[in-house]
Amino acid sequence: MSKPKYPRTLAETEAQAVLSNIRISPRKLNLVAGLIRNKPASDAVATLTFSKRRIAGTVKKALESAIANAENNHQLDVDRLVVTRAEVGKSVVMRRFHARGRGRASQIEKWFSHLKIVVAERKQPETQNEAA
Repeated sequence: MSKPKYPRTLAETEAQAVLSNIRISPRKLNLVAGLIRNKPASDAVATLTFSKRRIAGTVKKALESAIANAENNHQLDVDRLVVTRAEVGKSVVMRRFHARGRGRASQIEKWFSHLKIVVAERKQPETQNEAA
């Protein structure tokens, strides 16, 4: 017996990449994900390449994975891809302690996040072709 086949939840013109348990808080990751939402895929890669945030390199790898999935698994045109969704979610929280004065301890929380990037193929606007 094998696993049951689940229907595909995405449209035929969409592809996704999922990263789980990234060692950054969801709040900080959402700032970087907000930079690429609703942008063409090539612009989003360029934005992440020159971002100064530490996590931008990891998000860029996930975006490139989604682009590769679209090209190789779903035969979509790479030049017409747009980042339709960049979803950030909470994951586990590691709790550590920090020694304080008088024998006390305070808690440190180390947050982890999930990231899902969905790219979709969009049609080129016809006005550009008519003007040329």
